[in-house]
Amino acid sequence: MSRTLIHIIFKTSTFLYNLSMNFLPYIKAVGTGKKRNRDLNKDEMKIAMRAILNSEVAPEQVSAFLLGWRVKGESIDEFKGAIEAFDEFIKPHPIANSIEFGYPYDGKVKNPYLFPLMAKYLKPYGIQLSFHGDVLQPAKGGVTLKEICTHTSLEENIHFFDRATYFKELHQLSQIRNTLGIRSSFNTLEKLLGISQSDTAIIGAFHKPFIDKYIELFKDRYKKLIIVKGNEGTPEIFSKCSIFMVENAKVEEIKVDPKALGIDYEKSWKPITLEESLTMIKNPSNELEKLAEFNAKVILFLMNKTKTLI
Repeated sequence: MSRTLIHIIFKTSTFLYNLSMNFLPYIKAVGTGKKRNRDLNKDEMKIAMRAILNSEVAPEQVSAFLLGWRVKGESIDEFKGAIEAFDEFIKPHPIANSIEFGYPYDGKVKNPYLFPLMAKYLKPYGIQLSFHGDVLQPAKGGVTLKEICTHTSLEENIHFFDRATYFKELHQLSQIRNTLGIRSSFNTLEKLLGISQSDTAIIGAFHKPFIDKYIELFKDRYKKLIIVKGNEGTPEIFSKCSIFMVENAKVEEIKVDPKALGIDYEKSWKPITLEESLTMIKNPSNELEKLAEFNAKVILFLMNKTKTLI
């Protein structure tokens, strides 16, 4: 082995070692146990997240950080610091008159997606629908939004953005996340990424604590934030649920029930495959079509395009 090659290997090893040591304090902050854990401030989180996204951190360290951060519990400042770091990497694609929809990246398991059927009811009002997705992330193991958008015809007012293109740095962490195999803080952060710079965002939430988190995280990033306690953590309404609308620093709760309007769709309680989901979208039952139209009417009402849900 030549002296030059040995020198290069030594310098590379030293560089990687220094990077690892530089990141170690962030792992210690979130992963040394209940007595010594502490919240990172916003600036610390931005530094840590930049290092992760720039691939300056070993995969093992990324996993350790994500696991420790999740177990410790995320602070709002930490979340906000991470989002601000994301903003530095995302390639925006502004779309006028658009609504950004936030779906979970671990997919839907038991029911089909409604948005491919819903879009046509919003088209006459000039509403553009912005979606983003990626390969499957942990931990639910469902059918992803990307799979649906890739395998079915979409209305002209649906705009899908593949994260491999608009935010490749986070996309490249998919293997680490899937090897880790459990939910991480990214599952919360990645739902709304501001790619289309929409004034309005609609996001789904299943558990009440996440509703409060989403309000705190995203209320200042959109003029109107709509949180649907929807099916499988998506912003889609399949049964009676609550909707939280945040606008001008005020939070309003609205309850809706498809059955009150005569829609009697029976939700599936068993997992469905991608093929089954696509078939249901391409050949919807009358009740599924009514449900999609109902979801569109709710959006029109919340966007002040109509005065009632009827």
